[in-house]
Amino acid sequence: MNLNARSLRIVESMIAQAENLRIDQHPIEKGGRFIDCGIETHGGLRAGLDLARICMADLADISLVNGTVGGRTCPHVQVHTDFPVAACLASQYAGWQISEGKFFAMGSGPMRAAYGNEAIYSAIGYKEQTHSVVGVLEGRKQPPSAVIAKIATACCVPPAAVTLLVAPTASIAGGLQVVARSVETSLHKLHELGFDLSRIVSAHGTAPLPPVAKNDLAAIGRTNDSILYGARVVLYVEGDDDSIADIGVKVPSSASKDHGEPFAAIFARYNNDFYAVDPHLFSPAEVVFQNIETGKVQAFGAIDDAVLAKSFYE
Repeated sequence: MNLNARSLRIVESMIAQAENLRIDQHPIEKGGRFIDCGIETHGGLRAGLDLARICMADLADISLVNGTVGGRTCPHVQVHTDFPVAACLASQYAGWQISEGKFFAMGSGPMRAAYGNEAIYSAIGYKEQTHSVVGVLEGRKQPPSAVIAKIATACCVPPAAVTLLVAPTASIAGGLQVVARSVETSLHKLHELGFDLSRIVSAHGTAPLPPVAKNDLAAIGRTNDSILYGARVVLYVEGDDDSIADIGVKVPSSASKDHGEPFAAIFARYNNDFYAVDPHLFSPAEVVFQNIETGKVQAFGAIDDAVLAKSFYE
């Protein structure tokens, strides 16, 4: 499968419906294009769903379902996939630090697989050659031509073959695509713990979609809380049950020493330095393993509605 080609089909469909999706396409000087999904445009729920699908190379079904937080109605982002490693780690994971001059953003989406220079690709054994690349950036600035050129060189494509979609965290579409990472965070945590990811055959996850925050810093707090305190993930796995029992307690966010208060407070305590926060915090609130060979179900962690309500509504 070509991850970039799959995402490019969604991009073309979005462009054809740009007015309905409330997005704008802009050509980049010296080649490439940038699609604004929430900077100067409003974007919206449909744009956010498409952004999430692009991040996962259209290897997952993503939808909004009913839910509550703190006794109030709150939509939840639901994700399910039969290709969890390819969708989440080869494509969706925000693992590419893109820096050029004063521009910085974390890159998601299938362009990462064409670059293939992150350690995760050696672990999962995947990299692709492609004619065009598609990436998603969480930010509030239009990527300059130098960024397009840098991505093009890294991915071995011409600048004209680069498409970047950008949405701020404090936007409807941007917040939704972040919250659609419930399954991805569980897989990345398992990878860090040394679990054999080939044992995971399918996955399902939900996480509450927080209210759009007043600024991006506040939005980072709310979207992280959505995963850390509100995400529920079910992993359909193969193999022995004892290894799951051993590793399972380490997977949910509650296994971290930093767990227990809204992420904004944790972040402030570390002077807004992501790399100072305990990396084991970044995982879903609840992870359930269903062994499709033995029939055994093992659950770890739990949601914390009180922390979510404080984060979302206070």
